[in-house]
Amino acid sequence: MYSHPLFSGLISDEYGQPVNTVSINGEPFYIVNDAGFLRHIPAADVDRQVFDTLMEQIRGHEDIIIEQAQKMLNQEDNLFSRAVLLNQLKNMDKQFEALKETGIPDASREYLGLMGFKVKINIHGEVLSVDQPGQIPPPEDE
Repeated sequence: MYSHPLFSGLISDEYGQPVNTVSINGEPFYIVNDAGFLRHIPAADVDRQVFDTLMEQIRGHEDIIIEQAQKMLNQEDNLFSRAVLLNQLKNMDKQFEALKETGIPDASREYLGLMGFKVKINIHGEVLSVDQPGQIPPPEDE
């Protein structure tokens, strides 16, 4: 069951105004103020766009991510940990489904916000930008 917006508190509208959340009949919505008209946008739609954006940034950089994760875990020479991490990256859709069930802990969302993670959406719920600390620059066209 999808009961809590994943990126609550991290989303603003295209003018930089914070986007609130509400639950209606158990379904979470982001609320965008459109000149006084409060637009209710299904949180699942916005959260999926943000998640897909993050996953797109990961694609092609799996080796770097795995290497850094192994360093953080002190597992640089462990082939098993590499295989586990690679499997997790390959099954990111399953990760999103699990996140929908459990949500992102409040403390983790607060930490993301403090580190500069921000999402900007328009009045239709389309993600305009995802700003994150330590973002990997896009590959240069050759």
